[in-house]
Amino acid sequence: MSGISRRRFVAGASAAGAGAALWPGRAMARERALAVSAARAVRVDGTTLEQAAMPAGDGAYKRLVAGPGWPVVVRQELCGAGSGRDGRRTGAASFVQFTDLHLTDTESPVRFEYLARFNDSAHRPQETLTVRGASSLVERVNAVRQGPYTGLPFSLVMATGDNTDNHERIELDWYLTVMSGGRITPNSGDLTRYEGVQNSGSGQYWNPESALQDAYKAKGLPQIPGLLSGAIRPFEAPGLSVPWYTTVGNHDDSIEGSLPDLGLLGDLYTGSRKVEGCDDATAARLADALLHDPGEAAVLLGRLLTSGGSIRTVTPDERRQPFTPAEFAQAHLDPAHTGAGPVGHGFTKDSVSSGHLYYTFELADGVLGISLDTTNRAGFADGSLGTAQLNWLQSVLEANSGHWYDSDGRVVRGGSGGRLVVVFSHHTSGTMGNLLPDPYRPFEGRHSGTELVALLQRFPNVVAWVNGHTHTNQIIPHGHAVPERAFWEINTASHVDYPHHARIIEIADNQDGTLSLFTTLIESAAPYRTDFADTSDPGLAALYRELAYNDPYATPATRIGTAADHNTELLLTKPTTT
Repeated sequence: MSGISRRRFVAGASAAGAGAALWPGRAMARERALAVSAARAVRVDGTTLEQAAMPAGDGAYKRLVAGPGWPVVVRQELCGAGSGRDGRRTGAASFVQFTDLHLTDTESPVRFEYLARFNDSAHRPQETLTVRGASSLVERVNAVRQGPYTGLPFSLVMATGDNTDNHERIELDWYLTVMSGGRITPNSGDLTRYEGVQNSGSGQYWNPESALQDAYKAKGLPQIPGLLSGAIRPFEAPGLSVPWYTTVGNHDDSIEGSLPDLGLLGDLYTGSRKVEGCDDATAARLADALLHDPGEAAVLLGRLLTSGGSIRTVTPDERRQPFTPAEFAQAHLDPAHTGAGPVGHGFTKDSVSSGHLYYTFELADGVLGISLDTTNRAGFADGSLGTAQLNWLQSVLEANSGHWYDSDGRVVRGGSGGRLVVVFSHHTSGTMGNLLPDPYRPFEGRHSGTELVALLQRFPNVVAWVNGHTHTNQIIPHGHAVPERAFWEINTASHVDYPHHARIIEIADNQDGTLSLFTTLIESAAPYRTDFADTSDPGLAALYRELAYNDPYATPATRIGTAADHNTELLLTKPTTT
């Protein structure tokens, strides 16, 4: 890190600490930790090591400002940290994880905004700005360019699922364009106007351009004239300057991430009838059915669209048609979306013909990436693995490990060598309990997160499992009892709900028989301070972050995680086969 950058970092941390006059001891400890983190890094610019958003003010609506950075937390649950490793370590890999972008067609007829009071993900006040927010995150990655601890340039960005919100073709096109670059009009139906719930005149929604005193304004959200017209305005997305890959999530293959898409609701997606409200009893039944009975949920949705719901007529749009897994893969192969590459972004012609959305790729020299498909097309938000994919995964791990353990714990010789392995999926170990049969492969068994953890622990060269889905920052150690069979599960919060994080992950060899996995959170390039009169692209991206913090139905305090889930150094015993 340059001297100027480090001085600016420490000075900023000192100023923030001085402001915490009521807690001088805590402020001084934070300042010391930030200074140590800065001294250990190559550079901290543009990361939450430098600064992070924080709320300010006493009103119901909190403004965000630039707060002090978050220091690195050294985690030694799986391996002790040796002294002098900063001077010895060599970088093995540096990459970025995006997750849960949820690029949202807010005017789609097949949405459940009227369930927000029962399920906060059904409607978010910031959701018209998802596309601009994601593009601002791309800008941040393009500016940071390298890992803060190894200094290695990013080899790639991996988006770990829920890239779209309602698996519509138009949302997929927005996602591919955000990642690869190009002109985007984040609007559907009538491109000259907004036709969603946020100008409905209903008091249950935030109507930002209206003086209506709705339920959201009662909780402090402001009136922002021009927000909706700004949100649907075309803009030029820069696209990532590094290669990028895609992992599929449940919102990329089912209706609102919860209902099985059996091809029966296509006409509703592309039609003109949008439900904007219903009675409380029906809303409660539908919210419960989405969690426990997808069949009943589909029936209730059909009834609301034909009778019983408050219906708005919107402009039909064929681009709202849902896509199949094969179409998802095919869209990634479109030359218009190659961007920084690679062609297909992990998917191939075989992915299209088979519908299999899992694959391997070179993450870095000597490091293998494995992208899994943990979705279950039977419905529900949580996931699992089919038997065929689990067997495929085992064969890949065996072929890339110098040795492994059988199910009884005995060492097995074989394989072709010692590459480190990083596994990517949408779901976490704790959200893979959906063992319903896949309706498209009804006789195939399904396997849980517990089974996947057990399989990964048989291979010492598996160092990390990186995932999303929970919209929460959480890092979990696996394998305390046997360090040689340990790995870290790195779960990152979403970029649709606050705190709007992505994560830099670096792998370093400490040259003492240990590895360090550095995880560093980043926010979008949007300014922290907002101006309700500013509907420029940066101004809208800033509002996206602040509105997410103020979503009255969300829980930002739990989703942000603890310091041990933010910027970390995760120690591991180095596999002897590498």
